[in-house]
Amino acid sequence: MAISTLEAAHRAASDVEQVVWVDRDDRVLGALPRHELRERSLIGRGTFILLFNSAGDLCVHQRTLSKALYPGFWDVAAGGMVGANETYEESAARELAEELGVSGIELTAHERFYFEAPQNHLWCGVFSGVWDGPLQVQPEEVQQALFMPVAEALRLSEQQPFCPDSLDALRRYLAQPSSL
Repeated sequence: MAISTLEAAHRAASDVEQVVWVDRDDRVLGALPRHELRERSLIGRGTFILLFNSAGDLCVHQRTLSKALYPGFWDVAAGGMVGANETYEESAARELAEELGVSGIELTAHERFYFEAPQNHLWCGVFSGVWDGPLQVQPEEVQQALFMPVAEALRLSEQQPFCPDSLDALRRYLAQPSSL
């Protein structure tokens, strides 16, 4: 499947967005273009929003092929990089609205943790919310989205490519005594 012109333009704009640059202790060092953080293996901040429906099913979506990291992978969380002069909470609300068309819901903040993989050095802020309305995906970032039981998402993650950072966020969330 080819990358659309809209996806390519979105990716180019995304690569130059100013995002928060932090140290290993999550202290802000400044802001840099997103692509520079990746290229220099520096640490950024990201948000992961675990979106459930009232039945407890989790929203899982497939990323577009134009994504810089994990193109075409399945993802168990909406989210993205925290922008310059933006808090984790502001980023979570913005990303959820952009990617899935969900806004105006209460987001519960959970833990923050450090994640590291090739080209992905990230302090992660985990949030959860409940939504029973329709999903309106951002076609430049999301190919498709659907709700499924958490156990099914975890089973599929063993058979298909899933984003390792959001899987880590989900597993950590599930390990908390108060989750689900």
